Amino acid sequence: MANEMNRRAFVKGTLLSSTSLALALNSPAAEAPKPSPTPTPTKDAMPKGKIGKLEISRLILGGNLLTHFTHSRDLKYVYSLAAHYNTDEKILETLAQAEAHGINCVSMHNPPHPMSLLRRYRKERGGKIQWIICPTAPIEPGLAQYRQMVEDLIKDGCEAIYLWGVRGDALVAEKKLDLVAQAVELPKQFGVPSGVGAHSLDVVKACEQNGVKADFYIKTFHHHSYPTGPKPEQLTAPYSEFPGYWCKNPQETADFMKSVKKPWIAFKTMAAGAIPPKQAFRHAFNNGADFVLAGMFDFEIAEDVKLAKETLAGVAGRERPWLA
Repeated sequence: MANEMNRRAFVKGTLLSSTSLALALNSPAAEAPKPSPTPTPTKDAMPKGKIGKLEISRLILGGNLLTHFTHSRDLKYVYSLAAHYNTDEKILETLAQAEAHGINCVSMHNPPHPMSLLRRYRKERGGKIQWIICPTAPIEPGLAQYRQMVEDLIKDGCEAIYLWGVRGDALVAEKKLDLVAQAVELPKQFGVPSGVGAHSLDVVKACEQNGVKADFYIKTFHHHSYPTGPKPEQLTAPYSEFPGYWCKNPQETADFMKSVKKPWIAFKTMAAGAIPPKQAFRHAFNNGADFVLAGMFDFEIAEDVKLAKETLAGVAGRERPWLA
């Protein structure tokens, strides 16, 4: 009889559990996951600077992890790993985390799907994060394709535009400064700040020496004191042979930027993850950068913001004045 009762209790419990599970699965709440709520903003504001009329947090969210364009050296699986982790919902959550911690700007190039997520974040989540975007259209005489991309970005509400560093490096190497100048002037026709991106310091030098009227620069900047940093013999190679995450000449960059009277956004400051954020931020801000553009996963944002605030509060021995 005891065994019979145990069997009955087991069957009854199983049926009840199955019924509860079925009800739960069929309930409206189970049909689709609800968006995560926007985190509550932190009390201590992130320090800001200005580019034109735009007020921008000193730490800017980089778009490489959102667009999945990670620099992972010879670790080929990392690209796929980032793409699997940063789902559409995770990207929207990351943008919200950034805003909640005082980062009010994101910068990236403009692949269609990530751009659609930026639009969704504004429209569906009420996001206010500003965009600094580099169009990837070719820079050719007449700027037909480039103009179309710029106009589309302006219609979307993009707050600032800059010449993609890949394009800037190539145009300067080919001595096509006229096209650089035209590309910089185009966004200004629409009343938005227009800058120049560069991996090579030659780009900034050429723009300054030839009167290209950039409103700001986005230039790679990191030290070489890490295990996989460039070796002396590699520094003599043409810049085209350098990985995109390298700053070939950090001291020369810091020295030259002292003469540049325009805001400077430093990027690749961690050399694609090889340099810890604390070191990277200190090196960038102490050596003249006005802003740091950093790619961050959602779980890194709070700590990186904390480190950036601590670094900014303790900046010492800076020779280049704040220009934003």
